[in-house]
Formats: sequence, C-alpha cells, structure tokens
Amino acid sequence: MKLWKKDKDALQAVTNFTTGSDSDIDLYLARFDILGSLAHAAMLQSIGLLQKDELSVLSKELQSILSAIDKGEFKIEDGVEDIHSQVEWILTRKLGDVGKKIHSGRSRNDQVLVDIKLFIRGEIKTIVGSVEQLFDVLISKSEEHKSSLLPGYTHLQLAMPSSFGLWFGSYAEGLVDDLITLHAAFKVVNKNPLGSGAGYGSSFPLNRKMTTELLGFDDLNHNVVYAQMGRGKIERIVASAMGNIAATLAKLSMDACLYLNQNFAFISFPEELTTGSSIMPHKKNPDVFELVRAKCNSLQALPNEIMMVTTNLPSGYHRDVQVLKEKIFPAFRTLNDCLQMVHLMLSNIQVNKDILEDDKYRYLFSVEEVNKLVLQGVPFRDAYKQIGQDIEQGKFKHSKEVKHTHEGSIGNLGNDQIRKSMTEVLNNFSFKKIDDALAKLESQQ
Repeated sequence: MKLWKKDKDALQAVTNFTTGSDSDIDLYLARFDILGSLAHAAMLQSIGLLQKDELSVLSKELQSILSAIDKGEFKIEDGVEDIHSQVEWILTRKLGDVGKKIHSGRSRNDQVLVDIKLFIRGEIKTIVGSVEQLFDVLISKSEEHKSSLLPGYTHLQLAMPSSFGLWFGSYAEGLVDDLITLHAAFKVVNKNPLGSGAGYGSSFPLNRKMTTELLGFDDLNHNVVYAQMGRGKIERIVASAMGNIAATLAKLSMDACLYLNQNFAFISFPEELTTGSSIMPHKKNPDVFELVRAKCNSLQALPNEIMMVTTNLPSGYHRDVQVLKEKIFPAFRTLNDCLQMVHLMLSNIQVNKDILEDDKYRYLFSVEEVNKLVLQGVPFRDAYKQIGQDIEQGKFKHSKEVKHTHEGSIGNLGNDQIRKSMTEVLNNFSFKKIDDALAKLESQQ
C-alpha cells in the first residue's frame, strides 16, 4: 500500500529500488510515528478537523498500536511501503473514514521529519546516560590512582612524569566538552517541524505551537521551507557531535592497547575481559579496545558520508535523504555499545603502581631537577644546560619525588571542578520536560 497511489502503480523494480530497506529501518521510528500522530490528531480536533469522538477512537487505536510496538508485536506488512503507510492502513482498516482523516494537514515529509527528530532526541538521551556513567568511572579511577605515577610521552618518547590520576581525569574532562557539543546538536534537534507539510505549509489553520508543547519540543522550526532544509543538516550536526565522543573513546582505546603491551606493562585486566590466541597460550589480547577503536574511527567518518549525500541539493525535499536513515540510525547503537564496553573495561582495570621504579625512566625527572636549580636562583637556561651536561656525562642524579601543586597537575587534579562542569552540562538537557510531555501524550483519552 502506498499513500501516494492513484490509478496506476509503479513498476515493481522501481518500487523495490525506491523503498530500499525502509521496511526494516522504519521500525526504529515506529513508536515515534505514533507519538507524532497522537499530537497531530489532538491538534486537528482543536481546529475543528476532527470531532471529539473521532479523536477519542483515533487516540485509542493509536495507543493500541503503540502497545503492540512496545511488546515487539508490530511489523510492517508485505506490500506496505513504510511505517507511515502501515499506521494509516491499520487506522483505516479498523476505523474506516475516521482513519483516513489522520493525514489532514501534514505530508510524509514533515511526518518523517518529526519521527526522526523524536528518535534522535531519545537516542541522545541514551548516549548522555552512558557518557555520564563512563565519566563517573573515570573520575573515580582518577581519585583512586592519583598517586600512581606513569611516564608521560611526547613524540612517543619519554618526556615527564604523569599519573594515572591525570590520565583518567583527562578523558573525564574530554567527555565534558564532548557533551557540550552534543547539547548543541540536541538544541538543533529539539525543534518541531510538524506543520511544515511538504515544505510549504498548509491552508489549514494548523496550531503548530500546540504540537510543539504536546511533543515536548523546546521550540518549533518557524520557517516551513527551512524545516525541510533541516533534513540532512540535522543528521550531520548530530553525527559530528557523536564523532567527538567517538574520538575520545578511540584515543583512550589506543592508550589502553599500548599500556597493556608487555613492553609498557602499565595496566592489566582480568582474563575474562581479554581474548586469547589459537596457537599462543600466553596471549591476552585487548580485542575490546581494538574494536572500540575501529568502530569509533568509522563513526568519525559518518559526518562526511552524510555531507556527501546532501551536498549541492537545492531547497525542498529530495529522495536522496532517505539513505541517511540507514547510515545514522545504527550509529547510535554502535556508539552506545562502545561506551558500555569501555565502562566495563575501566571498571575492572588493574594499575601497576610501581612503574617508575624501573631505572629506564630516570630521565623523566630531568625537568624536575632543572626546576630545583631554578628555585635555587639559577637562570633557567643555565640550569637546563647543566642538567643536560650531567645526562651526557652519565652524572645525572635525581629524586623520584614529584611536587606539582598548580591547578590540573599531578598533585591538584581539579576533579571537583571537572565534575561541576559535567553537572552543569547535564542539567542543560531538558529530558525531564520531554519525558513528562510524552507520558501525558501517551495517556491522553
């Protein structure tokens, strides 16, 4: 069944090609299509395009479909083009002419836009929750291991003393900035496109502010042409924000792979969190981190994929944007799975606390010795030269005691401020407002 069918049907080959994998991908949108329809129906009744009794039976049937979706009993039937067609077909089959009224004042264009925005909004909430959990582990580990030193590197060469407190905390603070960009994407997503129709509005006196409130949006896309132009832009902005989180996870994973290597031996994990070799019985491979690295590197390429699909499209709707769903929808699960697995690994990480006892790390303390001379009144360049000569002549002596006290250093991690920053970012997301609005919408009679 096609909503646009008139007297003649399209050639089956054309139907197959243009529909693509919509029947599978659209199941991601099923719940949100019902929520959008509940809001739209309530608005139609408010402007006289539905009677109260018609709204009542429509709402009841939509809630029945929603229940089937939540139980996993809903499917898109063979021959039905997409989720929107399936829902309208069920309503028409059960309610007759009342079911046919649901599409008044909207197009599949704004219908799919609102579905996608509701879906992405929900996925962002899930991602934020997983980021918060990982952040908490990172801060906890930072505090637990703040006195455990490890080598710091530049150019992959030994540089200066660092600490596990700094290492864990650096990724915690990185996640704060990642969520700042995700919140910016959330603000773009959290605007209501419903009522923009095919991109040029409607002659019906639609109450767009009403559907905005019913669906828990912060605002609406005011210009109906821009609402349609947002398709592709929304996905690209969100993918870019997801890419920032992915970049943080990929870098952390690379560190973990190096640090687990026997030549480093900075960290270890319980055997059940690593994998073995088919012929080398001693192996404990960091497969989780390697796969996180690969998946997150792929996620960082997603904004460019989306951009290349939509580049140079003029204003108005184009079928090109259909393929964006199959690119971005699975990406949310991929990112969330990576967040969950990194959380699992770091929750069970074991830290080597005596790394710098090895004499091969002695030159890490050269700057500490330079600074000691400076504190005694020796000009920095002279102190630098003196310690350099000591190293070259094999006379370098050092202490392994590190006294760093400024903000964000080994002895003053600043985790309280980092946690405060994360709390401020988390509080900017209006998830409670959304949850309350959708719960009220689902229960309307």
